[in-house]
Amino acid sequence: MKRWLAVLLVLLGGGCSSHTLLAPEDRATLEETLTRPEPQRFLRLSMYVTPFFGDASKRLLTPYPPEEVLVLDDLRGRPVTPGPIQATLPAGARAKILKVEFPTSWVVAERVLYTPRTWPWAYVEVEGAPAGPPLVLLLPPHHKTREDFLAEVDRFLSLQPLQPRLADFSAEVQEAIRQKKAVTGMPAEALEMAWGYPEKILRALEGTSRQETWTYPGARRRAYFTDGRLTRVEESPAAAPASP
Repeated sequence: MKRWLAVLLVLLGGGCSSHTLLAPEDRATLEETLTRPEPQRFLRLSMYVTPFFGDASKRLLTPYPPEEVLVLDDLRGRPVTPGPIQATLPAGARAKILKVEFPTSWVVAERVLYTPRTWPWAYVEVEGAPAGPPLVLLLPPHHKTREDFLAEVDRFLSLQPLQPRLADFSAEVQEAIRQKKAVTGMPAEALEMAWGYPEKILRALEGTSRQETWTYPGARRRAYFTDGRLTRVEESPAAAPASP
């Protein structure tokens, strides 16, 4: 009976030995490196807290609004959103990685069905987060080396305090970052802290002016820059995706 149960769990996990490209020894080293006592980390971007898809025992930590979290589809191929925004945590907030969980076949098999089971999960503690289930930050599964994975973690959780950089922005821009809003004239770096990383950047040169168009997941939001300053944004209503 136990043997058949083990086979079933492997099949549910996708039928492969692992959904991560990292070698077992690299995963072990990363888990030790990222969770051992170390200097405090800091949110590099302002983040939303939402439910964690179909798993009520966790919450998602994400820089994107729920309709842009395009990591999971239902059986009809429609995107499944994690759930409504519960809180907003500002860039620069202190954070700590509690655990990193890689998607081996056994781990995937044990995860709730309608969750991003094949992604690495980092369990993160963030100062100022409302009480509730643990926060999980999703990390892309395509990285092959420890160095690439650590660089990905640093894109979201900086080892350096952000307050000195935030202090360079005007009070209006700092408040926009905290609230994940866009204000005309803010530097590109500030919008990145507020909205998160764009999915695509289109660059052009018009005369002596540098033009950039940032497109966010699902193409529902676009930001336009001239010489590194935000000139306008376009935001379209979100379609109604599936719920877990």
